[in-house]
Amino acid sequence: MFEFEEGKYLKLIRFTYKFLLGSTLFVVLFITAVNFNFLWLFGGMPSLYELENPKSQEASLLISEDGQEIGKYFRENRNPVEFEDLSPSIINTLMATEDARFTTHSGIDMRSMMRVVLSVGTSGGGSTISQQLAKNLFHTRSVEFGEDDPLYMGLLMKIGGLKTAIAKVKEWILAIKLERRYTKQEIMAMYLNEVSFGNNAYGIQVACRTYFQKDVKTVSLPEAATLIGLLQNPSLYDPRIRPEKTLERRNVVLGQLAKYDYVLEDDARSMMESPLNLKFKVENQNTGAAPYFRESIRKQILSVIKEINADRPEDQQINLYTSGLRIYTSIDSRMQKYAEESIQEHMKAEQSLFYSHWRGRNPWVNEEMKEIKGFLKDAMKRTDRYRELMTAYNNDEFKVWEELNKKVKMTVFSYQGDIDTTMSSMDSLNYYKRILNCGFMAMDPTNGHVKAWIGGINYKYFKFDHITQSKRQPGSTFKPFVYGAAIENEIATPCDELIDEPVTFGEEDGLTNGTWTPQNSDGKYSYEKLKLRRAMALSINTISAKLMKEMGPQKIAEFAHKAGISSALYEGPSLCLGASEVSVFEQVSAYSTFANAGERIEPILILKITDKVGNILREFSPTAKAAIKPETAYLMTYMLQGAVQEPGGTAEGLKRTSIVAGNEIGAKTGTTSNYSDGWFMGVTQKLVAGVWVGGDDRSIHFRSLALGQGAKMAMPAYAKFMEKVYSDQSLAIEGYRKMPFLKPEKFVFDFTCSGKVDIDSTAVQNTNVQ
Repeated sequence: MFEFEEGKYLKLIRFTYKFLLGSTLFVVLFITAVNFNFLWLFGGMPSLYELENPKSQEASLLISEDGQEIGKYFRENRNPVEFEDLSPSIINTLMATEDARFTTHSGIDMRSMMRVVLSVGTSGGGSTISQQLAKNLFHTRSVEFGEDDPLYMGLLMKIGGLKTAIAKVKEWILAIKLERRYTKQEIMAMYLNEVSFGNNAYGIQVACRTYFQKDVKTVSLPEAATLIGLLQNPSLYDPRIRPEKTLERRNVVLGQLAKYDYVLEDDARSMMESPLNLKFKVENQNTGAAPYFRESIRKQILSVIKEINADRPEDQQINLYTSGLRIYTSIDSRMQKYAEESIQEHMKAEQSLFYSHWRGRNPWVNEEMKEIKGFLKDAMKRTDRYRELMTAYNNDEFKVWEELNKKVKMTVFSYQGDIDTTMSSMDSLNYYKRILNCGFMAMDPTNGHVKAWIGGINYKYFKFDHITQSKRQPGSTFKPFVYGAAIENEIATPCDELIDEPVTFGEEDGLTNGTWTPQNSDGKYSYEKLKLRRAMALSINTISAKLMKEMGPQKIAEFAHKAGISSALYEGPSLCLGASEVSVFEQVSAYSTFANAGERIEPILILKITDKVGNILREFSPTAKAAIKPETAYLMTYMLQGAVQEPGGTAEGLKRTSIVAGNEIGAKTGTTSNYSDGWFMGVTQKLVAGVWVGGDDRSIHFRSLALGQGAKMAMPAYAKFMEKVYSDQSLAIEGYRKMPFLKPEKFVFDFTCSGKVDIDSTAVQNTNVQ
């Protein structure tokens, strides 16, 4: 009996030995076959170069001139950090949750490996951090790894369960290779920089900002537990959708920390009682600083990248959205912030005033201030939405209008924050047509660096950029080019006097249909003799018309183009009152020529582009050329100061702010017919800024000059901005402070208009300071 039993057990032992030996041999042969892609059945593996230079989609960063990140371009929002930047909370939480023996294994945890071997063909088995890195870095489980690239796709990988087993083996092999080429710290940092935390947050740094608005160095242990917990399944544990599951998962992670003695059990239980304390904010093209600016320069960057790639081999091509470029811009983050705050404050108040002004009435009116019938219906017909529906419904207007009047849930803009509501497309159009918009740009005239750029009141809801995409009639802000042309051509000086009286243009001036006699804004003529400086300060239309009559429109258009206006200008009598449309960008550029001693300097937006490790790919420098006489430019800064200094000047209201005292500041307001456009141009030695405010449709505006003039609609935003700039001592140190305009050497002019020439430069400059 004993001999029988002994023989039975010996057979069992031999069978087990043979099974284990065979299984081991099979696994070794299988791994070897996968590694060397035996008979091309298993698909290739990443090369040594790819292992040492793994490709990862990395967001390209926009950096302000003062060194701050102001935005990104990305498909996967990823911002890599070094291991030294990781807080102990993140490191310990990751190991406790994902790979407790990370510091002791060489890429494969044998316990996990045996568990997977015994369940080949299934998804069971835990992976080490190194294996997970291999999976994420080389996409071993996705289409990207195989089906899109024949090199990685073997015949056997087309079999579902076998594909998973092969992929798992590849991950083992890659994990070992990664461990040989990188330190543990580098592997952990690479893993945390690569993985997705959901909501387009790739990498730990972006995750910290997305969910807690914190830097990776400052997250707490419960916050780290929340983030690491998301890795198991970012969709399942999305805190926006399933906060209760996120909390449950976070507490499991905290339990793991206690299990592996990273925290005391009592401390872990205490932390489990705390709320998530999320500060959720997804980064996208609508968020962050200077969104209009970011979009404006995107096409320029893409063009530059195309030029760079033309000289590069295919495997070294760069991509704006994935290559982690560093784009250094001229924008100053502080000035951009002050501009955004100032525009928000001013436009919120202006919108409230506009609503009150039109309460009970529709604001779309014709030149007689009568409501335009069918305005909304005609406006809807010009939209993409209408055209798309006409196509979808085969031009059946009844069905189209039925659809356009159907109420649906939507979110709309307001100055109090986004509003969730129920509206039809027609309701939405009615709502948005009543909202005023704006454009603001500030530039350093001495080097062409654009310091602040705001194309509208809210990029999320209003994508149209009122800096470059929009052109509007500049009204009286065009008059400095009329006066400047007269001074440049030695037809007049600031001291010359002209009478405020009617001026009529007729056939001799190029008019073919009757005559035109421009009126002043109040419809009256004073018949007084006015010095040109005072006439410009009071924005007297008849004086501009007289200069136009004497010079003709060609000389004025030529002067404006030399200064920086690039748009085609109508060379007719109405040009003197700003009838030709221009952009805020052009206006700021041209006014900067006055402050830059007559040199026209092209606005510069991008300073340089580097790759992610700092190698310079392209550098940019401003281009400048002599445009007008330095003496003309300086006299124009003197003329522009008149709007602030002269009694009754259109910008005299700036005296009520802190930006005038001890400063030389030039200004010009502009208001178009029917008050459709409110403009303000502000000029100092170090900053030139332009503001436009109005409705996107010219028929939407205030009904009175008291409310619709540039001094009311646009100037306050400029004043708020400059007050914030001058209050910032860090900007003052960099030269953005109150100062006189720089006078050309040996320039002599009688600024008192008394016939006595003052040749002392300091005295001349001081006479202009109030």
